[in-house]
Amino acid sequence: MFDKAKNIKKLEDKVWLSSPTMHGDELKYMTEAYETNWMSTVGENINKVEEEVAKIAGCDYAVGLASGTSTLHLAIKLAGVKRGERVFCSSMTFSASANPICYEGAIPVFIDSEYETWNMDPKALEKAFEIYPETKYVMLVHLYGTPAKMDEIVEICNKNNAILIEDAAESFGATYKGKQTGTFGSYNAISFNGNKIITGSAGGMLLTNSKEAADKARKWSTQSRENAPWYQHEEVGYNYRMSNVIAGVVRGQLPYLYDHINQKKEIYNRYKEGLKDLPIKMNPFDEDIMEPNYWLSCMIIDEEAMSKEVRDDLDYLYRPEKGKTSPHEILDTLASINAEGRPIWKPMHKQPIFRNHDFINRYGKANALTNAYIEGGLVDERDKMPEDICSDIFKRGLCLPSDNKMTEEEQEIIIEAIRACFE
Repeated sequence: MFDKAKNIKKLEDKVWLSSPTMHGDELKYMTEAYETNWMSTVGENINKVEEEVAKIAGCDYAVGLASGTSTLHLAIKLAGVKRGERVFCSSMTFSASANPICYEGAIPVFIDSEYETWNMDPKALEKAFEIYPETKYVMLVHLYGTPAKMDEIVEICNKNNAILIEDAAESFGATYKGKQTGTFGSYNAISFNGNKIITGSAGGMLLTNSKEAADKARKWSTQSRENAPWYQHEEVGYNYRMSNVIAGVVRGQLPYLYDHINQKKEIYNRYKEGLKDLPIKMNPFDEDIMEPNYWLSCMIIDEEAMSKEVRDDLDYLYRPEKGKTSPHEILDTLASINAEGRPIWKPMHKQPIFRNHDFINRYGKANALTNAYIEGGLVDERDKMPEDICSDIFKRGLCLPSDNKMTEEEQEIIIEAIRACFE
């Protein structure tokens, strides 16, 4: 299976997609929580992390929560989303963007991507509002640390009196026209999951300029306890507050945010240079107005350089071809030399749980069943269906090893292995 890379040196130590990079300060603050016995959901670490994240992001309030997903859930509640209402949501994302919509009994409507940033297509969002003008909520994702086209997205939301929620789980530290992602919407989320640019091993943060929203999130996240001598509850609450121990890890990580971003940027640029003469493109952005955090370096294979590859819901099959390759041939080759890559996020409208939900591209509402026929080769896409961009990116793209502990020598071996796949 790996004949193209049979002469490539195997890496001695595994190179991960994106693993935590620890510095030692994390242990100091965790130990401080232990020694002072503040091991629960209150303590100095939480206070300091909330202050520092708000300062970095440039927002008024930050609320430490248990995960990025729980943060998005509270953002949905703060926006006022009700059962049966529609929420426009990026289709190309991890399921944590869509699941909290369902927690509240609302209906995600999935929006296509554009090729310039791989994020939500403003033209598709405009079309969605034409189809469902009563919709008042937009869940926007900044994919792989790259900002979306925020001027256009914000303008469309304002024109339609819609509340914008930013899923900035992957993009902490990224900026659009000098402004941090996670500060354009009313209620926004970042993540400190183990693979993120800054980690707490877990944890998330709600970003907002509303004191009322921040106070409400803190109350909801601690089981909605009222200010009474006993446990008094007047509304549904959640066990969503960040622990002081996890906050200690985040507190120790935060001073290294821009070191991590710079390391990730160097990785991206080395891939871009090392692969520049191949029929591929790196995950794109507008260099004049966007500064990603480069969380994951990704690539997409030019259509004419794609070998045959098919996928069902659980497996894949490809045919090696001279001068061509496919995402899974590259991923299998990387695995064979001890490096971890990953497919691009499978679009939500292609997930079994969401296949009956609406998917809207810049031309209008696309039919999921028609998509299935197209993928099976039973109909001609050009005759029956306008372009589904996020599915095309999923088909031809992959995430490359992007661990900021990867050495230049290790990355050169990885680049050599990728190049061999095109031979």
